[in-house]
Parts: sequence; structure tokens; C-alpha cells
Amino acid sequence: MSNSPCNGSPSRPNLGQPNEKSHGQPLWLLAELTYKCPLQCPYCSNPLDFSDFGGELSTQQWLDVFQQGRDLGAVQLGFSGGEPLVRQDLIELIGGAHEMGYYTNLITSGVGLNERKMAEFHNAGLDHIQVSFQASDESVNNMLSGSKKAFNQKLKMAREVKAQGYPMVLNFVTHRHNIDRIDRIIELCVELEADYVELATCQYYGWAFENVEQLLPTRSQLERAERITNEYREKLAAAGNPIKLIFVTPDYYEERPKGCMNGWGQVFLTVTPDGKALPCHSARMLPIEFPNVAEMTLQDIWDNSPGFNHFRGDSWMKEPCRSCDEKEKDFGGCHCQAYMLTGDMYNADPVCSKSEHHDLIVNARNAAETVVDDPSQFTFRNERNSKVFAKG
Repeated sequence: MSNSPCNGSPSRPNLGQPNEKSHGQPLWLLAELTYKCPLQCPYCSNPLDFSDFGGELSTQQWLDVFQQGRDLGAVQLGFSGGEPLVRQDLIELIGGAHEMGYYTNLITSGVGLNERKMAEFHNAGLDHIQVSFQASDESVNNMLSGSKKAFNQKLKMAREVKAQGYPMVLNFVTHRHNIDRIDRIIELCVELEADYVELATCQYYGWAFENVEQLLPTRSQLERAERITNEYREKLAAAGNPIKLIFVTPDYYEERPKGCMNGWGQVFLTVTPDGKALPCHSARMLPIEFPNVAEMTLQDIWDNSPGFNHFRGDSWMKEPCRSCDEKEKDFGGCHCQAYMLTGDMYNADPVCSKSEHHDLIVNARNAAETVVDDPSQFTFRNERNSKVFAKG
């Protein structure tokens, strides 16, 4: 990925300077503890060149970050990765965060989890475990994850989550290789007695952007999946089943962009394994110098760093965003998506039909109608492929 400045940027006299009353407080802190992971999902949100980054924060550094986050007002803490179970100090991190008063959430593939660890996490104060699946079908799940044992391990751990009294939260990333089995996905969730299910249609960042042709479903696939989900909602509600099905559509099939992260640097803060502080988990790809928690306090990062002030307010906006009456709703859309698709992070998100680059999204939709499903075309998320990206 290029680290050179984007061309065609508008005049931004106050860019990177603190903007009074332009931001709130970081309520949600995502701790990406490690980029290490035993799986190789082709839609992973980790940076393509993750192999090029240095060492991880120490236990004490993470605990210091957590305390600084609480002092700033953060109330929810997610342990993510890679695979956070790789960290040998996870119990200590959970316990420390619990003592600070966080609501804690472990976001895991389930690979590396067992009954003993789960009980230890519970005793340390972990509130919530989200287990991710690649598919409802064992062969597809294992093909996408790169592990022959992954599916059965996930089933076992999902059942154990329920047995140990955690909320049962399952996540299925859906795409053209599994979305036609949405009924079986929901049935599996019912069998596992899930409380919440996120049917998250793939969002095209990181590794997913490299694999968009093999991942993007057709409009008819998406509409069918949403219809079936609604039918199950009605049927399950009628049966008194309290399961919550959350269907997340890809913005490639929208005409307006999402208000990314509820606004840049407004409520969400990510810290990467090596200590970079980001306003969203994909922002590392942008040609912006983001601060490191080993060098600045979270308070100074949140309030004063150029990285977090970069897209606060609207002085950065070019047309059509600058004069758009919807700019306070979507904030110009996703800067990462604008950068990936147009090479200029200041452009309007191409998802928006007002964008001069909207044809890129329309072309991707049209291409999805003719793509032949071929898993051999995937670029899988692994150390070898990451080194290729790191070399450029």
C-alpha cells in the first residue's frame, strides 16, 4: 500500500488541529491484542501487510491503556485480533479490565478455546463471548478458515458458552459462498440456542477488498437472504423464541453511505497490537500519521492528535459533500473506502449516488452477476501472503 499523500486534496486550513466541541468521548475501546491467528479467512479486516509490523504491547502497557480509556469515559472493551486467545496474558487483561469497571467482550473464532479457559475467563469477570463461524456447512467453513478442525471446535465452544452462562452471541460473515444457505445458518443458531446472531454481510475492507469479486453476492442473493431472515424472525417470534437476528447489509447495495463509526473520532477508539491508536479498525491503511499509545496519552491522542482530528467537523469536505444537506448524517461516508476505490481519502464515499465515482460501485454490482464461484481464486489471509503485500 502506498504511503504517499493523496492528490487533489482541498484546502484545509484547520486540518489536524483541535476543533472545540467537535467530538465526544470514546465510549467503545477495541483492543486488537495481536495480529496472530490460526485461521486464514479471506475477508479478515486486519491490514494486508500485518506481517510488517513490530512487537506487541506488553501486559502492563495494555492495562495502562485500559485505565486511560476508563478515565476518558470508555465503558465497553472488546478483546480482538487476529485471535486474542493467542495472548498468554488474556486472563490478566480480562481481570484488570473488569476491576476498572468495563463491560468486556471477547471476539473469537473459538479456535484455542476450551472449557477450562472459558471458566477462568468467567471467574476473571469476562461478560460476553462472541464466537464467529465461516458457514453452517462444515466443508465450506473449514475451506474458508484453512482448518479441518475449525467447524467442530466452533460448535463445541458455542455450546460451552451457553453452558457456562454467557450470553450466546454468534457471528456469521455472509457472502456469495454461503449466503444461499442463510436458512441453514439460522437453523444452526436456533439449535445452538443463540441469544443474538449477527448475519453480517461482508464489508469490503482489508483482505475482503482483495477478494471482493469472490465475496460480493448478487442483489437477488441479498434480497432472498433478507426475506428469509424476516420470515424466520416472524416464525421464531410466534413460537416465543427470543433469539435476535441482526441482518447487516453491505453498503455496496446502498445509494447513501453509512455514517462510518458514528463519525470519525466521536465514540470509537481502536488500539492495534503495536500500539497505534485509530478512529476505526481499518484506518491504518490511510496516508495519515497516527499516534502510538507508547508515546502519547490517550487523552492527548483523542483531543489533540492530527490523526484523530483529521476528519472531525466538515472543513475537510470537497463537493458534493461540502454542500450536501445529508453531510451531518453520513459525514461524507467511509474515508477508507474512498481511498481504496479512488485513491483519494477526501473524496465522497463512492457508495453515495452523488459521488462522481459511484460507477465503481455500480460496476462491482454488475460484475457480481457474472462471476463464477471459484474458491481457488481467494487470496487467503496468512503470513506468506501478507509478506508479499508488505514488500509492495
